[in-house]
Amino acid sequence: MSSDHFTVDGTLIEAWASFKSFKRKDGEPPTPGSDGGGMVDFKGEKRSNATHQSTTDPEAKLMRKGNGQPAKLSHGGHVLMENRHGLCVDVLITDATQAEHQAARMLLARARRRRIHPKTVGADKGYHVKDFVAHLRQHAIRPHIARIDGRKTPGLDGRTTCTEGYRISQRKRKRVEEIFGWMKTVGGLRKSRFIGQAKTQMAAFISAAAYNLLRIAKLTQAGATR
Repeated sequence: MSSDHFTVDGTLIEAWASFKSFKRKDGEPPTPGSDGGGMVDFKGEKRSNATHQSTTDPEAKLMRKGNGQPAKLSHGGHVLMENRHGLCVDVLITDATQAEHQAARMLLARARRRRIHPKTVGADKGYHVKDFVAHLRQHAIRPHIARIDGRKTPGLDGRTTCTEGYRISQRKRKRVEEIFGWMKTVGGLRKSRFIGQAKTQMAAFISAAAYNLLRIAKLTQAGATR
């Protein structure tokens, strides 16, 4: 496994809780419907994580992947990948509202405790944050992060982005989607089968370990045929 070049990325993992379980924290019932059938009318009721909480999984938060996407009760899933072979070094389940760059700090801190000291870290534009770039520089890590046009960030300028290493990292980082894709379609994490972050975290560890075993088998087979 490479100990020099890594990638971080995040995704949403749908929680084991239905939208109907997302109820007011103060216990006040919604406005009854006017159809005489006793149905609850949620139209016009603003729901947010500040005022509502799932009764099935209180740790799940209402989030959407992007504009035009439906909001779902979710947990945050984050991965640290080594670039050379695309192996999953670590996986972290967090609150869905936690910023991706904050989760990346936690992943890198855990890597340092395992005596892994990356030279570069690749990431998408969601990680182009001044504090995160400064954090990487503080730990002698070159930030190979996709830049947001017009945003000037000390430590992430042309001296970094014009290098061949930066271009390679930007190409390699897309492989992290293979990890998320496998863990969701084959590893069963498109929607968590468990309630809470702790149990979902254990399921993510098992899924990531299975992915790595299959990945290592393919790499071994490819090396034997050369």
